[in-house]
Amino acid sequence: MTPGFAFSRHALALAAAAFTAVGAQAATTLIYCSEGSPEGFDPARYTAGTTFNASSQPVFNRVVEFETGGTKVVPGLAEKWDISADGLTYTFHLRKGVKFHTTDYFKPTREFNADDVVFTFERMLNKDHAFNKATSPSPSFEYAQDMGLPENIAKIEKVDPQTVRFTLKKVDAAFLANLAMDFASVHSAEYADQLLKANTANDLNVKPVGTGPFVFKRYEKDAQIRYAANEQYWRGKAKIDNLIFAITTDSAVRAQKLKANECQISIYPKPAEVATLKTDPNIKLMSENGLNIGYLSLNVKHKPFDNADVRRAINMAINKKSLVDAVYQGAGQVAVNPIPPTMWSYNKNVKDYEYNPEKAKALLAKAGFPNGFETKLWALPVQRPYNPNGSQTAELVQSDLAKIGIKTQIVKYEWAEYLKRAKAGESDIGMFGWTGDNGDPDNFLATLLSCAAVGGSNYAQWCDKEYDDLVNKAKQTSVLAERTKLYEKAQDVAKREAVWVPIAHSLVYQPMRKNVEGYKMSPFGSVQFYGVSLK
Repeated sequence: MTPGFAFSRHALALAAAAFTAVGAQAATTLIYCSEGSPEGFDPARYTAGTTFNASSQPVFNRVVEFETGGTKVVPGLAEKWDISADGLTYTFHLRKGVKFHTTDYFKPTREFNADDVVFTFERMLNKDHAFNKATSPSPSFEYAQDMGLPENIAKIEKVDPQTVRFTLKKVDAAFLANLAMDFASVHSAEYADQLLKANTANDLNVKPVGTGPFVFKRYEKDAQIRYAANEQYWRGKAKIDNLIFAITTDSAVRAQKLKANECQISIYPKPAEVATLKTDPNIKLMSENGLNIGYLSLNVKHKPFDNADVRRAINMAINKKSLVDAVYQGAGQVAVNPIPPTMWSYNKNVKDYEYNPEKAKALLAKAGFPNGFETKLWALPVQRPYNPNGSQTAELVQSDLAKIGIKTQIVKYEWAEYLKRAKAGESDIGMFGWTGDNGDPDNFLATLLSCAAVGGSNYAQWCDKEYDDLVNKAKQTSVLAERTKLYEKAQDVAKREAVWVPIAHSLVYQPMRKNVEGYKMSPFGSVQFYGVSLK
């Protein structure tokens, strides 16, 4: 990663103290206490919210975007678009006058145009693209893969410098919303060409160049990321001049920093910390129902999880109500399906597996494991909106499984390593979660459990033809009632096959100092600082 400068708590304290200096230039510096380090700064290569918050949100734009704080698709780098009557052709009319960032490693010679959009997407669709071959290791672009974009996009055409046309093979009802997601952030083709010529293609992931509201300055792994406001941002310069991500993995330390004004916005307090934060006169606490799911995945490629009765036994063995009460402390509800109940097409008729250790033991015996077995349980190493305490969750699950004879060894990895190993199919029982990225059920049901997502975000490594046919058919119709029926049936299949133990949907809290103005919580769990100011 790009080397940074010396980082210390003292340095952040000095920066924060400067907020009290009337008229001081440092008054436009905002410090955000984030929960973990990004995997990189090329949004197309990743799926984690921690990475998107540090890369796509401050640095990049998409062709279309979600309105701040909402789910409506609005113009982004395209000022308007046309969709053909058959739903297969999308033509985007791009903005003029948009400039890419000028940095100490790139000086653009032209404005944003169609070449940049074509490069951005062709790189994701064509594994033999010259830039991919020059990158080591060659990226997998798992989000695009998980959604089946390479199979469904027939071609991307540059009609003229300000017009791009996408042609699909099949109707995709979620296509426009998909393009508003973080992975679809638009890169500079000119910058990519420069890197290719210099044989430094990997720099695209560590020295990002976008058109977004903030310019990347430097990163010190596990410590901090620094950005400066983009003076030439096409929507107008941000209200804060400098943005600092203070990477702080411990929730209690984040709360202390927020109280001490060492950061002005923090992510995800633990439920036990909420009451204390509410009593602080200098802090305000926003909250909303999260569009999320926390779950355990059971890797069907690893024995004995290839046996459905073993998977059902595990579902019956875990006391989810007790777990949610202990871990979420009133800020979560027991999950039944892979999608939250606030999302359209949620199947309220699906019955969860009852908590019944005795029946679970009987199922294990039927499957050939009367004395249980030994396995590994991966504990979530960072606090996420869908799970406030991975360690505590793991301990409770471990205790419940021990009661039916399943002995688990709890293992942990650093967050980026955790995701890398999980995508490679290494987990047995894995602890994961998801916050929706576009408000569509496809973003959960296909992205996390389809055959196309095996090797990506489908950590259960599960490929079921019946399930896959249902979610694929649902994408190919724009009739909401038909899509709903198909997704409801898919939830029935998912419950029957029991490749997950759905744990909880959480309430999400966002704490900040009272002098922060203009901040809007995102239903997708992202943090957005454009439009935010400090009084």
